[in-house]
Amino acid sequence: MRGATCGLAAISPLSATATAVPAVASRRSLPLLISAFAFGTLPGVGIALLTVALSFLLGAEGGGPWGALMHGIAIVSYVATASAIYSVKKTQVWSLIGMIAGVLVMTALMIPANLFITPIYMHVDRKVVADLLLPGIIPVNLVKGAITALLTNLLYPYISPLLHGRGFAKKR
Repeated sequence: MRGATCGLAAISPLSATATAVPAVASRRSLPLLISAFAFGTLPGVGIALLTVALSFLLGAEGGGPWGALMHGIAIVSYVATASAIYSVKKTQVWSLIGMIAGVLVMTALMIPANLFITPIYMHVDRKVVADLLLPGIIPVNLVKGAITALLTNLLYPYISPLLHGRGFAKKR
């Protein structure tokens, strides 16, 4: 348990670090993906859902309950896919395969989510959202996921030992 507690303390600064990432990257995705890689798919999804719920309850979730639902769909699909694939074989290659699949699954799921949910909370016609899919929504989701994957790939080898109580040694 000591390793997990130290590990959670190690993740906390990631939230602050992730805020420096360009605005297009989700600053919450990075610590959630790292948590899922370290602790497994189910705990990772649980942490993601808890984060979305707390953000909504504290008023930090743009778009109210609909925004929370959209964020929940995006982050859970990304985290669950990437960490489930990574859990098959915990190597850098499998983490990259998982993150690429996670970005693609998240992007694919956000297309119908945007088409059906965004018109409700943004009070716009579905056609307006459909017209924004190719020039805006899909590329933003791909870039956001790719930046999170890149940062996770760079940081996880250094953070993983802390999360597992092994100190600062890089091992992957």
